[in-house]
Amino acid sequence: MDRSPSIFLKIIAGEIPCWKLYEDAHVLAFLDIGPLSRGHCLVIPKQQYVTLDEMPPEEIAAIARVLPRLAKAVMAATGATAYNVLQNNGAVAGQEVNHVHFHIIPRAEGDGLGYRWHPKKLDAEEAKTLQANIAAALEA
Repeated sequence: MDRSPSIFLKIIAGEIPCWKLYEDAHVLAFLDIGPLSRGHCLVIPKQQYVTLDEMPPEEIAAIARVLPRLAKAVMAATGATAYNVLQNNGAVAGQEVNHVHFHIIPRAEGDGLGYRWHPKKLDAEEAKTLQANIAAALEA
């Protein structure tokens, strides 16, 4: 996993300009320069963590306090009727910047963005094994 300084650190430091929406001691939010829809923005921790599971609870809590407020403001400003909050962890999951970031993507009926979701059936034996393994990992 790439742990080199992210481009977001340059944005936080003011070395690269951004369209800032919100900032506090722990969080920065700004418009995405490659938006999927009008008002698409990013919410990032000011400290670089590559994946969500690396973040301390207080850092996640700082973002969680801001996400609903930002989503509401983006909806009001854009007139969107819905939104997605997206967060990818690792290249296989679609993460392109090695710094945790949440996308708030405003949505409207017929916006053409789509969403692929192909659910499978959960096998009872597999569920039992997964449940035990995940519960054990939580205890570790």
